[in-house]
Amino acid sequence: MAFFRQLVATTNLEQLRALSQRKILRRALSAKDLVAIGLGTMIGGGIFTTIGTAVKGAGPAVMISYLLAALTSFFAALCYAELGSMVPIAGSAYTYAYATLGKLVAWIIGFALIFEYGISAAPVAQQFSAALQDVLKSAGITIPAAAQTSNLVLHGPWWNVARWDLVHSQYDVIAALFIVGLSLLLSMGIRESATMNNIFVVLKIGALLVFIGAGALLFHAVNFHDFDPMGWGGLRPFGGMADFSSSAQPYGIVAIGAFVFFSYIGFDTATTTAEECKTPQRDIPFGVIGSLAIGTLLYCLTAIVLVGAIPWNKVPVKDPLVAALAPLHAPLAGWIVTVGVLAGTTSVALASLLGQSRIFYVMARDKMLPSAVAYVHPRLQTPIITTMLTGIAVAILALIVPLVQLLNLVNIGTLIAFSVVCAGVLYLRARRPDIPRSFKVPFVPLFPVLGIVMSLFLAIFGLSTLTWEWFVGALIVGLVFFFSYGFWKSDPEKIRPVEEPAGITE
Repeated sequence: MAFFRQLVATTNLEQLRALSQRKILRRALSAKDLVAIGLGTMIGGGIFTTIGTAVKGAGPAVMISYLLAALTSFFAALCYAELGSMVPIAGSAYTYAYATLGKLVAWIIGFALIFEYGISAAPVAQQFSAALQDVLKSAGITIPAAAQTSNLVLHGPWWNVARWDLVHSQYDVIAALFIVGLSLLLSMGIRESATMNNIFVVLKIGALLVFIGAGALLFHAVNFHDFDPMGWGGLRPFGGMADFSSSAQPYGIVAIGAFVFFSYIGFDTATTTAEECKTPQRDIPFGVIGSLAIGTLLYCLTAIVLVGAIPWNKVPVKDPLVAALAPLHAPLAGWIVTVGVLAGTTSVALASLLGQSRIFYVMARDKMLPSAVAYVHPRLQTPIITTMLTGIAVAILALIVPLVQLLNLVNIGTLIAFSVVCAGVLYLRARRPDIPRSFKVPFVPLFPVLGIVMSLFLAIFGLSTLTWEWFVGALIVGLVFFFSYGFWKSDPEKIRPVEEPAGITE
């Protein structure tokens, strides 16, 4: 019984609320900064580079796929907003799970968030690398073939390191250096990182608006006559994609809904910076819901204009937005979109790394991870160790692992996290209705239940068996670490800031 009680032990909400008043991290972010951080993670990694695959898999009905992913995200966003305003502590879904569902579930969600934040920065970095290499090629500069893209050659299972063929593999050097550079920027300070992120957000949203305005001149309504050529995709459990190979093409509204869900990942990044907000009770709901609403509108408008400009079966997978504007013979518009791709992928990777480093910081503060990594630099006021460790790990992923093998793992981790956040709202409404809430999810229990159902629906019917196998396998590895360290070291009754762990010096 004592073992079981430890598994379901929760943190004290009053203690967490008191902890949020401590100013260990610099409180420099406003509501508009949180909207920009949310948009910084959302817009860029998906809409610029995956919309071509999405249109080929769903036809003009790709708009339904975007709305399906948006609706799922909307219900989760409401739950994030309520929990974030009630428990304004860094850590996002991990913190909420620890406060509501217990230590074991908190660890599982913290582990799942690695897929959403940490792993998602790697494919985005590869997208930045590809766009930058296209720009360099136009200037007559070509990177050596071995350093252009990531492709780890294996002669056996991926976990058998002895079977890795490092000599004949390819490495995305630009992507790895890109991640290291962003990590150094994040280490310099949250205000500096937020300012840079705001600039990138303006650039990429401006690029999308240019595409929407210019592409509208090429709009042909006839392109929407065969609106739903692929149907719903058969709705087979675990049948969204056959495998992780580059030739795998998801099809049908549901599978594409799960595929483009990657574009929505990130609006909840605002909740990971709760301890760096000026007024988190007000700013977090505004940031989460505001970024989701703006992102959804831009996605749907972009999809409508793209299909209106080019018949869906002729949309290219690579650089679809630039290709759509080609008939205008306006090189400037194409260059603006290219700049948007570079700015978009930069801000996505920046916000993803920010979110992952803050989650590791909170897990270390809770002793789920070694407390030394929660060290906050006294002058920069950033968790510098978690930031750099995250950057190095993600840089290695970007260097060697192909993009297509990562996207679905990112999606499954996020959908699981969304389900738990919605469950946390239901639990706290029933067990702790007395806690002040500056924002409340409407129509409880309907909206949280719909969030859980739709998240699991996309995960089960939109993702493949292999995706689940990889996720479960990685989770087992994570649970081994949990029962070896975090289960014994963490104590929900003694959560406090870790200001300077022993052995760490400036």
